[in-house]
Amino acid sequence: MTLKPHLELGYVARAHGLRGEVAVRTFDPESETLDFVERVLVRPRTGPERVLRIESVRPTPKEMLVVFEEVEGRKDAEALVGATVLAFREDLEPPAEDEYFQGDLVGLTAVDEAGNVLGRVEELWSTGEVPNLVIRAEGKEELVVPFADDFVSTVDVPGGRLVVKPPEYLEVGGSEGEGGED
Repeated sequence: MTLKPHLELGYVARAHGLRGEVAVRTFDPESETLDFVERVLVRPRTGPERVLRIESVRPTPKEMLVVFEEVEGRKDAEALVGATVLAFREDLEPPAEDEYFQGDLVGLTAVDEAGNVLGRVEELWSTGEVPNLVIRAEGKEELVVPFADDFVSTVDVPGGRLVVKPPEYLEVGGSEGEGGED
């Protein structure tokens, strides 16, 4: 699996004030990426994507307030609402061993410990202490699995897959594979 040149950080939630500041809601509330990168790729719902240079960033409890050099005034800021904000991989320090960029998890094939395909990681939800992997497959019930050692035993980004142990209250794959090897 080829790594993507950009990693999704979040989206522009709203315009803030009259001078063109925007509120960016990051997918990982703990992310400090916007504090360290000088530019981002902004992919609006309509129209062409743009590279914007960051002039300043300040945190609020729910989002980051960002001033982009190229955004002048409220009208420009409002045009960005709903746009996806992406970082350039080349601008980021590589993750440490056994750490991953959350954006690299999206698109991986999720398999159970027996190798049965459960689906594809379609989204990450940050609703608690750890992100949750949202795994979907046609004709199967959506799985939401915490990205924690108890539920994800192996991550192979280059191989395009991860091994998950769904929470026990979810029944996966019917009766096949029950009583398998430990």
